[in-house]
Amino acid sequence: MPDLFLIPAEEFTRVRASVPDDLQLIADMCRANTLMSVKRAGSGHLGSSLSSIDIATFLYYEELNTVELGFLHPDRDVYFSSKGHDVPAQYAILHSLGLLDTTKFINLRRQSGTPGHPDVRVAGIEANTGSLGMGVSKGKGFAWAKRFTGRGGRVVVMTGDGELQEGQNYEAFHTAVAQKLTNLIVVVDANELQSDKLCREICDLGDIRAKLASFGWYVLECDGHDFDALRKAFREAATVVDRPKFLIARTIKGRGISFMEHPQALQADGGVYRWHSGAPDDDSYTRAHQELLEKIQSRAASHSLPKVRLEAVSSPAPAPACTHESVIEAYGKSLRRLVSELPEVVVLDADLSADCRVRGIEVDLPERFIENGIAEQDMVSMAGGLALAGYLPVVNSFAAFLAARANEQIYANNTEGRKIVYACNYAGVLPAGPGHSHQSVRDISLLASLPDLAIFQPCNAVETDLGLTYLLKEFGSSAAIRLYLGMSPGAINLPPGYQVELGKGSLLKAGEQAWILAYGPVLVWEALRAATILAPEFSVGVVNVPWLNRIDLEWLESIVGQARQIFVLEDHAPFGGLATTLLLEVHRTSRMLDCRVHQFAVRGVPDCGSAQDVLKFHGLDAETIAREIRDARSGSQPFVAAEAGG
Repeated sequence: MPDLFLIPAEEFTRVRASVPDDLQLIADMCRANTLMSVKRAGSGHLGSSLSSIDIATFLYYEELNTVELGFLHPDRDVYFSSKGHDVPAQYAILHSLGLLDTTKFINLRRQSGTPGHPDVRVAGIEANTGSLGMGVSKGKGFAWAKRFTGRGGRVVVMTGDGELQEGQNYEAFHTAVAQKLTNLIVVVDANELQSDKLCREICDLGDIRAKLASFGWYVLECDGHDFDALRKAFREAATVVDRPKFLIARTIKGRGISFMEHPQALQADGGVYRWHSGAPDDDSYTRAHQELLEKIQSRAASHSLPKVRLEAVSSPAPAPACTHESVIEAYGKSLRRLVSELPEVVVLDADLSADCRVRGIEVDLPERFIENGIAEQDMVSMAGGLALAGYLPVVNSFAAFLAARANEQIYANNTEGRKIVYACNYAGVLPAGPGHSHQSVRDISLLASLPDLAIFQPCNAVETDLGLTYLLKEFGSSAAIRLYLGMSPGAINLPPGYQVELGKGSLLKAGEQAWILAYGPVLVWEALRAATILAPEFSVGVVNVPWLNRIDLEWLESIVGQARQIFVLEDHAPFGGLATTLLLEVHRTSRMLDCRVHQFAVRGVPDCGSAQDVLKFHGLDAETIAREIRDARSGSQPFVAAEAGG
């Protein structure tokens, strides 16, 4: 990693005191710190942080009374971001104002620092980000409360233009006018790009100004990088006292770093924007930082200011080595093959084709690919219509958005008895850097409660291909395939000749005194490590159980025999996962009633940070698992879901 440098908060104070009218210099200094924090984190959202940073700098430094009054003052202006991807920029601004300490700021996406999406546990963050489209509704709540209590202050909500595809926005746009929330201002960071493609290519929003005006909003428009234009827009908004206000701030994604700016960056990469998420490589980081630094020092010199001082920042410890295997890559390749083999398969996506590894189908077989934009409920119900028309839809999104946001729609589809496969990407507690809005630890319980829907999570690439093939070609009803987003931590080898069968898994390591049941590449690997740690003391077997709400107890009993101790590793909350399925099946069949079951699970709000830090925090790392198993072997009791781990 190249050398990393921070512009300390004291330098912002000095510059602001010397040239109070130059917000561009402040914003560019924040840009440099944003770039550094994302590079140090190894991931983050640069493009949208850079597009919105001028707007947020203007708000915090000049327009809002929040800094002056304090974040606890009842009459403060309230500002938060609904899109959430721009939080690295917001952290940089809070740090520049001395409101976020340096240790927290530089540790973006780590336990000792700040989550990758807004979280109220960070000082200065007013609201969490969930699925996109929630922010305007949340802003309405703030605005109504201020009016009801007679408190002063405005509520300003930042959204993205891609985010405006989410239907909840339009519910809020209608009701904000009906509820006469005149103290509400929505700012859209209109940078014209979504994850990696133009908004108009995904789902053209049309004339947003005319739409919002027809709902009854007062609509303004300005250049979101022009501070004078922003001042003028907010002055005009202040004169409007009879309706909510909506500001379309025209911006450039990647603003401030020439090779990251749209449209040049889009043209350079063949129509795909590659700076939306992820940290830049070393060469790109060095070029970008040098470009920003030259602008900053040149602008400081134009005011006869001394050079802006930099402080060296330590590089983070390297992440543990991983294998080169990825279940999500295997999923993309397998689905591409199956689409060619099965003419009835249609693939649907919610603006995540690159992340969900279905871009190959989008490019090679566009007639079998439907891009639905950021609208999971609409996508799932469309899949229902396709299924009723005789097609086999494969629906792709992140598990946190698909299983929860579209749960009613999945249920309605299931009641119609047609087969649909839901690909729930980014399932589980890892990767943990983005924070709890993306960590899907509720999806098994939400999906398992639906009629006739089976949930399958593969532990490696081979099982991914076998499982998806089984679900599409052989399985008789709807199913969800739960997929880990990331490189597998270690190589997991299935038994020779292994085939996917409903309710069955595979024996990975024989044992005698205790057995660990796990699923997915992360926890199966931790289970194997824990068994190795315990091997000198006693024999622990490891069983891969990929079916999370279907379990064949006769098969399991044939492996574990008369085992008195079973430990279930749950990449999920304690309720509704594999342990719940096991408990219900035991009581239904009266098999294995003498076995004591301990559950390791993600308890509470999922933690943010590196993989090993988060696994340890929740008691899901091999060392904690081994210690708990050692402690639990003191005796046997009837079957209970015991509290163990995390």
